[in-house]
Amino acid sequence: MSDQTVLQLSGIYKSFPGVKALQNVAFRLQKGEIHALMGENGAGKSTLIKVLTGVYSKDAGTISIEGKTVQIHSPQEAQNAGISTVYQEISLCPNLSVAENIYLGRGEGKFVSWRQMNKKAGELLDSLGIHVRPTQQLASCSIAVQQMVAIARAVDMDCRVLILDEPTSSLDESEVQKLFKLMTDLKKRGVGIIFVTHFLDQVYAVCDKITVLRDGKLVGEYKIEELPRVQLVSKMLGKELNDMEDIKDEVQTFDAKKAEPVYEAFGLASSEGIEPFDFVIRRGEVNGFTGLLGSGRSESVRAIFGADKATSREIRVEGKKVSIRKPIDAMQLGIAYLPEDRKRDGIIGDLSVRENIILALQVKTGFFRPFSRAKQVKFAEEYIQKLNIKTASVNTPIKSLSGGNQQKVILGRWLLTHPKYLILDEPTRGIDVGTKVEIQKLVLQLASEGMSVTFISSETDEMLRTCSRLLVMRDRKQVGELTGDQLTQSCIMNTIAGGGAK
Repeated sequence: MSDQTVLQLSGIYKSFPGVKALQNVAFRLQKGEIHALMGENGAGKSTLIKVLTGVYSKDAGTISIEGKTVQIHSPQEAQNAGISTVYQEISLCPNLSVAENIYLGRGEGKFVSWRQMNKKAGELLDSLGIHVRPTQQLASCSIAVQQMVAIARAVDMDCRVLILDEPTSSLDESEVQKLFKLMTDLKKRGVGIIFVTHFLDQVYAVCDKITVLRDGKLVGEYKIEELPRVQLVSKMLGKELNDMEDIKDEVQTFDAKKAEPVYEAFGLASSEGIEPFDFVIRRGEVNGFTGLLGSGRSESVRAIFGADKATSREIRVEGKKVSIRKPIDAMQLGIAYLPEDRKRDGIIGDLSVRENIILALQVKTGFFRPFSRAKQVKFAEEYIQKLNIKTASVNTPIKSLSGGNQQKVILGRWLLTHPKYLILDEPTRGIDVGTKVEIQKLVLQLASEGMSVTFISSETDEMLRTCSRLLVMRDRKQVGELTGDQLTQSCIMNTIAGGGAK
């Protein structure tokens, strides 16, 4: 181990029931280095961070701090070893002052000299270039300043390793630059920084090295100047530029010139940081939003559906100007949305398959006009048969079903509303290959029958199979649109990386 190595992880394994989350993972951090930890959803980043910070106990492997092997069984032990973490969600006390948050839990006696504490906090903040009063209530500070206060607390506790987990996801551009300046200053002081983010531009703006994980395994460690963006995207996705063969056999032939628009939005933006973009989908079209996790794929469709607060110059449905302020507005206009996280936003686990299937139509119709039990059973049985849902009966609790069958129930819920425009966000995540193919074929069938579909998937080959047009997202802005011969993995990855479609 080099004298400059502050942190070394070797042969790290971590498993959960049925899941090998980390398999022989290694990671090395130098003093005064900003090191990006990259990977798509499920790559193992969060698990590795939790092992390092004592939230999870590793199954095997070693952790060394400055050459000495350490055992970390709790966040407190991690902190004692010089490892501090600042998360996207600030874990400080908003009702206390800045100074109180910096020194919280570190008083050695019953009495506190507020004057001395505020003086020390002011000196610390000044030394780090953080412009905030020590006596100011934390809640009155911006998210960026709150994160900097959390970093100041870590620095004052003599951290040698600082983990920044998605620190910029809620910051605007000027706040990001302030955070980057603080990171650079800490780098000069010799602090090793692990930077977890999904923003490619930010990685190349501030980092020295990149470690890529995929499917719980180490892909490699790279110097920033030796890894072009398109190669980073390739390593994260696990696809080479030319390894997609015979992928478009099932893609529909769609002629946009012959189909009228079903939904049009002009200057659509959202409270979740999506920059204004124009969007149109035509009758019988399957299009999709693609990009790395965190690029704005899901936030874009949530804005379309009214699930996030959105603004726009104008929205038209079948040529008529409309207003969509909340999901029920979209539903009444014939728009349906299957959310990314089926467990959090989709299924209601304690309700039956029947109750989950009829839910959206009941909301659309109104709860003061409830369906009879016989009608509910008829609806449920129709879509159980259509979608080949494997369930003991219509009254089986949905939480008893497999993930793939739960997903089919939610899909049946929305198809029962007979939408003109169906949005599917990660409809095949976490389900078996056979069910994936069924859902892909169903999407193409629905389009052939005249339904418009927006399809989002983390799997590039799945997008290429189903979509005739792809909108490419990066850092929450639309950076490209691909059709026809451009619908290749090479074009997608070049556009995501910033090189444009080639």
